[in-house]
Amino acid sequence: MNILKIESSARINGSVSRQLSNQLVDELAEQNPAANIIERDVSAGLPVINENWVNANFTPADQRSEAQKETLALSDQLVEEIKTADIVVIAAPMYNFGIPATLKAYIDLICRAGLTFKYTENGPVGLLQGKQAFIVTATGGTPIGSSIDFLSGYLKQVLGFIGISDASLISADRLNAHQNQAIEAAKTEITRLLSAEAA
Repeated sequence: MNILKIESSARINGSVSRQLSNQLVDELAEQNPAANIIERDVSAGLPVINENWVNANFTPADQRSEAQKETLALSDQLVEEIKTADIVVIAAPMYNFGIPATLKAYIDLICRAGLTFKYTENGPVGLLQGKQAFIVTATGGTPIGSSIDFLSGYLKQVLGFIGISDASLISADRLNAHQNQAIEAAKTEITRLLSAEAA
């Protein structure tokens, strides 16, 4: 089993989303001792797509120049990581009602026609089917699932778009109001979800 853990919190120390994602991956590893864990921390920033990237991406692979191949090298690596993962864990704190900008840059680099999804007569079809995902999030004051939550629905949409329809959400929301209770509830939810999976 390959587990891909994607971290995006700007905080290394004291991050609730990191704390919860670590617990989740630790419990997954206990259930699957031979699992290979790949950690991808995007918090330091990723290149945003630009005209050169778009042109390289839409040039047929066998016609790309060396410069274009180099432009796509990181994206290719990120795509390969998620393609080979059986389980994807995304730790995403809420910033200003949505996901961190660095996580959006990651998504832009992995959503590539022909690699993670394809266009058909009936619309786009995700190519990364058969995988499982866990979205771990933390918010200061925004209730997850509310009309001002632009994080959870977006991440589920993106995952479904590339074929990962089995996505569970674990949230510690409104930490500013009841931090301890929210964290404990999220920890309990992690254990419950994984116990159900193992049963």
